Amino acid sequence: MKIGDFARLGQVSVRMLRHYDAIGLLRPAHVDVGTGYRSYDPEQLHALNRLVALKDLGFTLEQVRELLVDDVGPRELRGMLRLRQVELEAEERAVRTRLAAVESRLRMIEKENHMPTDYVIKSQPALRLIARTATLDPDRMGEHIGPMFDAVADAIAHAPGALETPVATYAPSDDGMDVVVGYATSLSQAPQGTELVDLPAVQAVCGVHLGPMTTIHESWQEMHRWIVDNGYEPAGSCRELYVRAEAEDQADWVTELQQPVSRS
Repeated sequence: MKIGDFARLGQVSVRMLRHYDAIGLLRPAHVDVGTGYRSYDPEQLHALNRLVALKDLGFTLEQVRELLVDDVGPRELRGMLRLRQVELEAEERAVRTRLAAVESRLRMIEKENHMPTDYVIKSQPALRLIARTATLDPDRMGEHIGPMFDAVADAIAHAPGALETPVATYAPSDDGMDVVVGYATSLSQAPQGTELVDLPAVQAVCGVHLGPMTTIHESWQEMHRWIVDNGYEPAGSCRELYVRAEAEDQADWVTELQQPVSRS
């Protein structure tokens, strides 16, 4: 087959076939000594399909060369495809999270001169949680908080009423954000894979965030501006009590924000 015909059959460009020849990935079946014209055997389509599939999976051309030598079969390629699909889906979620964070930050800038005042000072009683703890990258917390809640829920779901009061706390540290995620409990022993965390009684400025977690930073920033302007200062980890968070659509979620404070 002439190179143009083989390119059309393989759905690649002639230029790409010449490149694969130049780097030794896919040599033509025959090269005319006089004219230099390349021609290919239709059976070489199998090698071309594997080459393109591996390249599209994200392998470097050197890695593709090694895999072609090993004669990767359809089953192995299918497994690689599934793994790559999982990786790409995770990357897509991370990109969406970052874009939502940027959009949220822009809304904060747009609302810099708007200061809501619907906050109250409340005494919060001591609270014991069955929880998981972690130090997370603040830019990627959205990827981890849900799975952490799920892990705790799986460990305690057998207990009646165990999932009624979901709570998370957040405190910045040198290594990122120290996070506690769990459910209020009266138990004295934590199931395997979880731990007991005791939150002290505090005086806290409290407000309500309505809607998805992607915009909750806006509500926190407004609250902390109010705290400073009214002569308070943060005194401990901020807390989120998820009053309504069952729906898949977070537009209907209700979260109470609690920031322990003292007089500055």
